[in-house]
Amino acid sequence: MPLALITGGAVRVGAATTRTLARAGYEVLIHTRRSTEAAQALRQEILDQGGLASVLVADLADPQGPATLASLVRERYESLDLLVNNAAAYEHRPFELISPETLDAMLQVNLRAPFFLTQSLLPLLRNSKAGCIINLTDMAVSHAYTSSHFFSHYLASKAALDQLTRAWALELAPALRVNAVAPGPVAISKETSDAQRDEILHRVPLRREGSPDDIAHAVLFLASSPYITGQTLRVDGGLSIT
Repeated sequence: MPLALITGGAVRVGAATTRTLARAGYEVLIHTRRSTEAAQALRQEILDQGGLASVLVADLADPQGPATLASLVRERYESLDLLVNNAAAYEHRPFELISPETLDAMLQVNLRAPFFLTQSLLPLLRNSKAGCIINLTDMAVSHAYTSSHFFSHYLASKAALDQLTRAWALELAPALRVNAVAPGPVAISKETSDAQRDEILHRVPLRREGSPDDIAHAVLFLASSPYITGQTLRVDGGLSIT
């Protein structure tokens, strides 16, 4: 049975991804920082359906968090087939109010954590016959739209992760594949006003908001596509072509 680690795998897009991978036959490692009750409930749900799941707790906002999480995986497993770097920090803050501490906190979760977690898990990924890394970025990195306002520190961190996707794909091939999924208007932030939401969806060719399951299916597609690497798959209802 292939093994997948999903960071931030207990809620929202992470939970949908965990469920989708478990249904596809993966043993899933559900990482969480604070959502332990949700993680345990999701684990039990998967066990009840005949799957295999475990919960791993680590704080990726702590500089030592990635090493802690990697150690928890290495203690129990010798190989890892899929790493989904999904955990993220997301904050609405005007540019002029972003302090060095605020920027550092955003970069820690969205860039440093996936960077050093991936680095620490490379031996296990390389022990897999088909090791795969999938980063969750954001389509607004390359196609800004209304809800991108006041998220410059977030977008900077996700842009760096998107670039790392291609850098890693080159450097880690042929042993490993590295791709990214870039959500568009999926589970639109509660900080987005109704008027902004209507404006966004008016620009979306499919005229609707995406769901966490849409992202989860994209992750599974990339995980199951052995000749795709170095790509960013936008899941945005067509917004990026408008």
